[in-house]
Amino acid sequence: MQDILAKASIVKLLICDVDGVMTDGRLFFSDAGLEYKAFHSRDGLGIIMLQRSGIPLAIITARRSDVVTHRMKNLHIELVFQGQKNKLQAFHEICQQLDLQPEQIAYIGDDLVDLPVMKNVGLSIAVADAHERVKQHADWVTNHSGGQGAVRDVCELLMQAQGTLEEQFSVYLYP
Repeated sequence: MQDILAKASIVKLLICDVDGVMTDGRLFFSDAGLEYKAFHSRDGLGIIMLQRSGIPLAIITARRSDVVTHRMKNLHIELVFQGQKNKLQAFHEICQQLDLQPEQIAYIGDDLVDLPVMKNVGLSIAVADAHERVKQHADWVTNHSGGQGAVRDVCELLMQAQGTLEEQFSVYLYP
């Protein structure tokens, strides 16, 4: 675990996949073709605390969805790359745009399309219910499944490694 905390201590950006990471991966469509996704509120609070700690988030997802656009606006996540069949290209664009080195970035994914980015970041993370091949290539696997608190696990790991976790908890413990 010390190795993971050491890698997490230098992270300056968390990049998340959406389907299977921020959601449980299931896609719901109405008869009218409207798409629905469920996001876990604890992940949202973890994201807010991480942002207050000084670590922004970015999204790279292969699908395109208005639901994702709405949720990311709600969470004040500005770097949102949707419809990315080649996630590595979006990753390089983010590195260049934010002037970050790959080792300063953590990425959380769940499926094979996430592997190209996971193999290029400083801290690669798989959700608990990720594809087995993805888990094999991850530095760390969350305790929770995608859409069930996995993003919160990552946020708390990063804050713990950077010494900001207790400060963020104290906002709620000692208001």
